[in-house]
Amino acid sequence: MRLHRSTSEAVVNALDSIFGGKRYADKVIEKVLKSNPKWGARDRRFIAETTYDIVRWYLLLKRITDAKGDDYWKLLAGWCALNDVDLPAWDEFKGINVRKVRDEEQKARAVRRVRESIPEWLDELGEQELGKLWDKELQALNEEAQVVLRVNTLKISKKELRDRLADDEIATHSVEGFPDALVLEERQNVFGNPAFKEGLFEVQDAASQMIAPFLRIEPGMRVIDACAGAGGKTLHLAALMKNKGRIISMDVEEWKLDELSKRARRAGVSNMETRFIESSKTVKRLENSADRLLLDVPCSGLGVLRRNPDAKWKLSLEFIAKVKELQQHILNDYCLMVKPGGLMVYSTCSVLSSENEKQVKQFLEAKGDQFELIEEKRTWPSDGFDGFYMALIRRVK
Repeated sequence: MRLHRSTSEAVVNALDSIFGGKRYADKVIEKVLKSNPKWGARDRRFIAETTYDIVRWYLLLKRITDAKGDDYWKLLAGWCALNDVDLPAWDEFKGINVRKVRDEEQKARAVRRVRESIPEWLDELGEQELGKLWDKELQALNEEAQVVLRVNTLKISKKELRDRLADDEIATHSVEGFPDALVLEERQNVFGNPAFKEGLFEVQDAASQMIAPFLRIEPGMRVIDACAGAGGKTLHLAALMKNKGRIISMDVEEWKLDELSKRARRAGVSNMETRFIESSKTVKRLENSADRLLLDVPCSGLGVLRRNPDAKWKLSLEFIAKVKELQQHILNDYCLMVKPGGLMVYSTCSVLSSENEKQVKQFLEAKGDQFELIEEKRTWPSDGFDGFYMALIRRVK
């Protein structure tokens, strides 16, 4: 591989926006890629993958290059040294000793938080909550995420979609235990593919695809997705319900519901309505109305770090403490929307037990004999997909 000036500058500018401007990596990369229509597929892949890689290994690269402040060129040089990419004779790379960088890497690997490139407080928290499991999960969270599609069974079968994508030279394979999932053999941008524009699939990790079926829904039911966001799980619920019954998708951010409405139209979903949560009255009006309730609550997102590596540099103990308070608030205030005898699922994309099992235990202790735990399930990053937790809870009375 040979570095090119324009794509290298794009990576450096993206890093400046992510770290200096504190912007989200996915949005920054999307904007950067739109800035130059002359870049080909290879250029775009280099910019996106290299930026994400440097964000992922930020602490390690800072340590081995001795980069200060906003010296993102040094970080790029360190990335090149570790990936056997020759450094051009550019002024930005003056004084970089590739051999020294590689030697420093060997020394740095002795310390886990540097080796795995994670803030010290977060490394300590992970070990405190997961014990010996943390080593394996932390390592897995630094691997590149696979691209997984969810077949939209309202419009097409898995075999038909796989054949259709194969005609476009997009190779996929199935995964045992995930009936609607297709995994891309090779990472690529599928959003421009006609099959996506026709609503034949969504991009959704296989672990995330476990949550909608875990709710044990059936066509014809009345279902509330109370923290719907942009609605990936809502759309999966609609497909499992075969567009029969009713889904009420709710969120405290109206723009997310607007995005969900667009996605639902593309997917051919006709049994969904959105409802903006303006106040507690919005929730109160729906008490005892749902056969099923999904609470996919806001969380630290530690189970999806391989997808959002910049999150580990933006998180704080204060944020995690606040989000845990919010999780309890949602559990306690929203749970009465499900009818007596109905089921609800509490889920997160976190690996921390304090956001998962401990939250459910606290809720059940507070609610006495009103609710009972039916089943809990976890997916671990070390198993190959994202880290999710889900608890199936029945309202007894």
